Amino acid sequence: MLVLNHGIDLVDCNRIGRLVARHGQRFLERVFTKTELEYANSGRNRLERLAGRFAAKEAVLKLIGTGWSTGTCWTEIEVVNDPMGRPLVRLAGRVQQIALQKGIQQVQISITHAANLAIASAVALAEAHGQQ
Repeated sequence: MLVLNHGIDLVDCNRIGRLVARHGQRFLERVFTKTELEYANSGRNRLERLAGRFAAKEAVLKLIGTGWSTGTCWTEIEVVNDPMGRPLVRLAGRVQQIALQKGIQQVQISITHAANLAIASAVALAEAHGQQ
């Protein structure tokens, strides 16, 4: 696999808390999928979990290089966990179209939290020519 691009983002968990307090369910449903909200609400550290997913979505947008100006929406980037708890990215809609146009076949992410901060790193991967 070849690394095509990288994106990283840092989010203040308190900022997410302020957005939730100010905009409530409207903000949550605009930014997060039902699965992401269920995950965030399933344990302790709700704001850290939300901030981590928020950072991951921003990191993915950075690696595809478009920002929000191309008709994309937050929920077209979904972060889920595999059975071992590792975060995985699912792309849909316009975000998926852009990624495919850029030759991105896979996105790997890592998320961590520390002292009211969440950081996510995303890497875009593609098959190397001549590899099988």
